[in-house]
Amino acid sequence: MKFRAKATCCMIILMALFFGAGGSALVSIPFHTSLRQEKAAAQNSYRMILNTLQIVNNMEEWDDEKDLSKILEQLSSQDAFSAALQLHSQNETLYSKGTAAAYLKDLSGQTDSSHLACTVISAPESGYYLQLSGSFFVGKEIYYLDAAYDITSIYETRSQQQELYQQIFIVLVCACACLSYILAYFLTRPLARLSKASREIACGNYDYRSQIRSNDEIGAVSRDFDLMADHLQGSIEQLQLSMERQNQFIGNFTHELKTPMTSIIGYADLLRSQTLSREDELDAAKYIFSEGKRLEHLSLKLLDIFVSQNESFSLAKASPAETITDLVTHLKPVLAREEISLVCTCEDGYCMLDPDFFGSLLVNLIENARKALAGREDKGRISVSCTMTEDGCQVKVADNGQGMPQAALSHITEAFYRVDKARARAQGGAGLGLTLCAEIARLHNGTIAFQSEEGQGTIVTVNLKGGRA
Repeated sequence: MKFRAKATCCMIILMALFFGAGGSALVSIPFHTSLRQEKAAAQNSYRMILNTLQIVNNMEEWDDEKDLSKILEQLSSQDAFSAALQLHSQNETLYSKGTAAAYLKDLSGQTDSSHLACTVISAPESGYYLQLSGSFFVGKEIYYLDAAYDITSIYETRSQQQELYQQIFIVLVCACACLSYILAYFLTRPLARLSKASREIACGNYDYRSQIRSNDEIGAVSRDFDLMADHLQGSIEQLQLSMERQNQFIGNFTHELKTPMTSIIGYADLLRSQTLSREDELDAAKYIFSEGKRLEHLSLKLLDIFVSQNESFSLAKASPAETITDLVTHLKPVLAREEISLVCTCEDGYCMLDPDFFGSLLVNLIENARKALAGREDKGRISVSCTMTEDGCQVKVADNGQGMPQAALSHITEAFYRVDKARARAQGGAGLGLTLCAEIARLHNGTIAFQSEEGQGTIVTVNLKGGRA
C-alpha cells in the first residue's frame, strides 16, 4: 500500500473515531436529559394522583371497588396518563384503561407505600411509554396503581437525530477521504520525485537531480540527496578518469616494452641463427645491451613510483642544503663533460624529509634539465636553489634549455608523457621521471609547478610541506 493511501486511511479512521464519539455524545446526552425531565414530570403527575386517592380514602370510607373505579375514571381524563391507567390488587384487576394497558408490566414486587417503581415499555405499534407503579392501602387491603406516560416523541427525536447523524457521517467520511487523498498526494509528491531521482541515478543518469525546493524535512532530504549525487557523480568521473589513465598507462607501458623487446628478440635471433662478422656481432650485442638497460631503467622507475604510492613513510629531520650540496658535488664533473655548468645556492635549515626520495627528486629534475640542454651550441647552465619555508622547504631547478610549449605543461607529470618522443627515446627516457617527482612531492604534502617558454628554458618549483624540524 502506498504511503498516501495509508495516510488517507489513517485520516478516515481518526475522523470516524472522533466524529463517531462526538456525534454519539451529542445524540445521547439530549436524549437522556429529555428522558429524565419526562420521568420527573411523570412522577409528579403520578404522585398527585396517588396522593389524591389517599386523601379521598382518608376523608371517606369506600364501600367497594366501584368507588375507586369512579375516581380513577375522573382522574384518567388528564392528558398525562391517557396512555394507560390500571388499578389492581394482588388477586385481580379492578380498573384498566388506555391503549398501552395491555403492555404494562407487573412491578408490584418492586414498590411499597413509600417508593415508586419506574420502567420503560415498548408497544410494537404504538410506541414507547414510561410506566410508573405505586401502592396504597384501603383499610387493610393493599392496592397497586400502574400508569403509562407516552414518551414516543423522545425516541422519535433520537431516531431522527441518529438518522441525520448517519447521513452527515457518510458525507463527512467521503469528503474526508477525498481531501485526505488530495492532501497526501501533494505532501508525498516530492517523495515520488525523490524516488524517480534514485531510479534515474541507479540506471546511470548521474546528471539527474530531484531539485525539490521546500523548507521542510523532505526538502532537507532532497538537498542531502542531491549533494550525495554530486559527490557520487564526482567520484564516478574521477574513477572513469582514473580508468582512462590506467588504460592509457597500460597502452603506453606496452608500447614502451614492445619496441626494445622486438629489437632484442630480433638481434638475439640473428645472433642465434646466422654467422655474423665480429663487427656485426658487437653491434648486435651493443644494441641488445642498450635496450636491456633501457628496460631496466624503465622497471626501476616504475618500481619507485609504485613504492611511493603504496608504502607508508616516516619523515625524518634532515638538511636539504646538505643533500643538495652533496649531490651537486658529485654531478658537476659528469655534466662538465657535456659542457653543462651546475650551480646551487641553498639556505641552511632543517625540515622533515625522506632523504632517499628527496635525493631521487633532485636527480630526476637535474636529469630532465640535462636532457633539455642536449643539442645546444653554447654552454648549458643548470641552477639549483633551496629556501626554507614555514612548513618545509622550496626547491627550484632552472635551466636555459629548449623549454616546453604551454599546452604540454598540464600533462608532463603523466606517466609516459614526453614532449618530444623521438628525442626522449634517443636519450633513453621513458616519460616517468616527472611522474615520480610529482609522487614524491605528494608524499611530502607538497606541490610541483612548471614555468617554461620555448627556446628560453624551464623553471621547476617544488614546495615540500613535511614540516619544520
